[in-house]
Amino acid sequence: MSGENIYLITSLPSLGALGSAAPIAPSDMLAAARPQPDALAIAEAIFVGDDLLQREAVLAGELDQAHPAVLSEAQVRDEEPLPGQLAEDDAHEVGGEADPAASADRLWDRYFRHAAETGRRSQCPFLTEWVAFEVGLRNALVEQRAKMLELDARDFLVAEELGRPAEDYADVIRAWAEAADPLAGLRVLDERRWAWIGEHDAYFTFRNDELGAYAARLMLLTRWKRLEDAAGGEESNRDR
Repeated sequence: MSGENIYLITSLPSLGALGSAAPIAPSDMLAAARPQPDALAIAEAIFVGDDLLQREAVLAGELDQAHPAVLSEAQVRDEEPLPGQLAEDDAHEVGGEADPAASADRLWDRYFRHAAETGRRSQCPFLTEWVAFEVGLRNALVEQRAKMLELDARDFLVAEELGRPAEDYADVIRAWAEAADPLAGLRVLDERRWAWIGEHDAYFTFRNDELGAYAARLMLLTRWKRLEDAAGGEESNRDR
């Protein structure tokens, strides 16, 4: 309820533009939200998505050290099972061995469904709409990549009924495809994400929607700083 969020939201520091330093860590926001179950569930549903991205990067050898907000470091390293709502519910194997790509897609499918259900339970339309936007964007990217590689996109789509149609992303997908390098392409996508949050923010209402928008912005600031640091490290290594 909005009244319950007044003190929490007003206690959180203001966030700058995309690319600026995050004034707090996602874990700090979770700690502040802990006394309010709905607020905590909304923030966790958003932040655990970034934890899963870090998990993918760690398991692929692209990231040495993760800083998860919801998952444990052991869960990020795949040394402990994921939480119940994200855990694989049955065995999916190809030729007797696990298919890592298919397993990752199923994990994202479970994640988006969990986040959408959290939005419904917590009376946070922003979260359910954010899931629809993110699923639609992910699947639009899948379709573009599949077209470039001459693959069948249907094998890689997730939670299709939750997402917005691919045509909603035609402009951003075109700009992403024309980007000069992968980091520039990610910037295109995150700028669109940032703009979408601004279009759907319930600023100064103190409702759960405003809290969700704050968490989504904080997640993007934190992730973008991590990407810039990684890109800077690669550039420094090349200069040696």
